[in-house]
Amino acid sequence: MKMELRNVAIIAHVDHGKTTLIDAMLKQGGMYRENQTVVERVMDSNDLERERGITILAKNTAVQYGDTKINIVDTPGHADFSGEVERVLKMVNGVILLVDAAEGPLPQTRFVLSKSLELGHRVIIVVNKIDRPDSRIEEVVDEIVDLLIDLDADDEQVDAPILYCSARSGTASLAPNEAGTDLKPLFETILTYIPAPEADIDAPLQMLVSAIDYNDFVGRIAIGRIERGHIRQNQEIAVCNYHNADEVEKARVSNLYEFEGLKRVAVEEAEAGNIIALSGIADITIGDTICSAEAVEALPFAQISAPTMEMTFSVNDSPFAGREGKYVTSRNLRERLCRETLKDVSLKVEDTDSTDAFYVAGRGEMHFSILIETMRREGYEFQVSTPRILTKEIDGVKCEPIERLIADVPSEAVGAVIEKIGTRKGEMLKMTPSGSRMKLEFLVPSRGLFGYRNEFLTDTKGEGIMASVFESYAPYKGTIVRRPSGSLVAFETGEAVAYGLFNAQERGVLFITPGTVVYEGMVVGISNKSEDIAVNVCKRKQLTNVRASGSDEAIRLIPPRNLSLEQYLEFLTDDELLEVTPKSLRVRKRILDLPSRMRALKHQKQQF
Repeated sequence: MKMELRNVAIIAHVDHGKTTLIDAMLKQGGMYRENQTVVERVMDSNDLERERGITILAKNTAVQYGDTKINIVDTPGHADFSGEVERVLKMVNGVILLVDAAEGPLPQTRFVLSKSLELGHRVIIVVNKIDRPDSRIEEVVDEIVDLLIDLDADDEQVDAPILYCSARSGTASLAPNEAGTDLKPLFETILTYIPAPEADIDAPLQMLVSAIDYNDFVGRIAIGRIERGHIRQNQEIAVCNYHNADEVEKARVSNLYEFEGLKRVAVEEAEAGNIIALSGIADITIGDTICSAEAVEALPFAQISAPTMEMTFSVNDSPFAGREGKYVTSRNLRERLCRETLKDVSLKVEDTDSTDAFYVAGRGEMHFSILIETMRREGYEFQVSTPRILTKEIDGVKCEPIERLIADVPSEAVGAVIEKIGTRKGEMLKMTPSGSRMKLEFLVPSRGLFGYRNEFLTDTKGEGIMASVFESYAPYKGTIVRRPSGSLVAFETGEAVAYGLFNAQERGVLFITPGTVVYEGMVVGISNKSEDIAVNVCKRKQLTNVRASGSDEAIRLIPPRNLSLEQYLEFLTDDELLEVTPKSLRVRKRILDLPSRMRALKHQKQQF
């Protein structure tokens, strides 16, 4: 055992305070100078992470507590990025389970905890945000214990130590009614309860790659824990994979790093049990094993849950194609998507019958929206289809993915939420009162949640909290109407003018303003009716030399609705595509020409 080392991951549901707790651990672990200015949520280094306030990528850091080095892995809390959690749990010997003192265990809490228990990790329970005015500490502790029992945890895991923490204040205590002064109780519990890594330093080298980073100067950087032996800079190594045991590649370690605070520190040598990063292997991927050249033996990689949703990414072929993007060809698109699969193990990319389109499978709408937003910021221009579920045939029965949805809503909104979930083929499991609010638990088809978040926020007046995670596959539930309203579709190509928009706004809600350039077949708003309506937003007022009283009154336009990327994805129907460029998001019909579109619709109705 390497007694001076601990490897631990922090797991929790989204927004329960993982990254904030690591901020406090880094400060109290002496990682900063006295006068150093430090931003909040320092581990969320990605621009999108800082903008959205969520963790997307798992990251490594380390603090020194006394003579012991504690390697810490910060993990995402959103269900769509659970593949990140699954792969990094192999690097650690224990986990800190963080639970909000008011919200209690939520769907992702259950998922990440079950994965940790399957690996036999020891668990430290931390009830966070105990200083919230609506905290209910005792009930939350009971819920956590019930969850551990429900997940078949062994006696040692059920009797896990419980700490009470305020990550924002940087305090922890062993008793719920005692206000701590620092995080010393948490550090001490990690040292006493989380086991030191067991490893044979004298055995041949063996290391499983659990994460990949990239640097423009050194290329790919492999991150993982050394399972046995030791590794030196410039050492000759062999790279193999558990699923392709016959393929062995020889390489040499160019640079070797250990984690120290927020930095990677170059070292000459590292021993088993430590989490390290190394460069020098051009084609290294997650799941590969780095071995001694004399003893090639691959390690099995954690089984990553299969994707449940699919979208089609294709080359932009709209009339405005190529105007705003830097990378617009199918070769650019294919290379970028394949590069993403190297670091995101839960993403799958497949070719289609067309060379200009690719099937991309992932975990959920958030998973796709982060990828799309990242690509458009890099200068890519493309178009995507509406998300589709991936069905399976089990014992001859067509099955679809089902999600466990937990909704915390005001009591007066319960009826509306149950009614909406019912129309989306959801099944209520239980209803638990919590003060003036109600906690509802459902099993809902994944496709039933497409576009529901906005309705949910409207029904709960913005006070509701909902979260879901994949539960299982179940027999297909039948037809679900995604969007009851049609679209307002531009009738001709040109520039939208106030007069045309004024006439069109009587037909529905608009997305555009005067001066917006549109093309025939582009969706410019939501229709009031169930079918699509063609509108001429470029129509100008005919001028005459006759004037009548009141004919030239000022035109009053209703402000347009500005949709986010996620809202556009929820808005899409099967016959529409979302055109994505670095500067614009546009919804368009697959068939732009109105007569051709009407003929296709008529043919489709005849088939039914």
